[in-house]
Amino acid sequence: MSPEGTWRKSSYSGGTEGNCVEVSDGHPAGLPVRDSKSPDGPVVFFPSPAWSAFIADLKNSR
Repeated sequence: MSPEGTWRKSSYSGGTEGNCVEVSDGHPAGLPVRDSKSPDGPVVFFPSPAWSAFIADLKNSR
């Protein structure tokens, strides 16, 4: 998968121990997610409705 946007580390990743998730907002159909330690590795793609539901569940579990 070749996302159209620029990769950035998630604001929820601590970033101090190398355990970071990167996301790319440039894809029109959803959100690609990858491990920052493996930028050439696999990408998990979340369609927009699935990502929105995932974020809503995270917010509700706080």
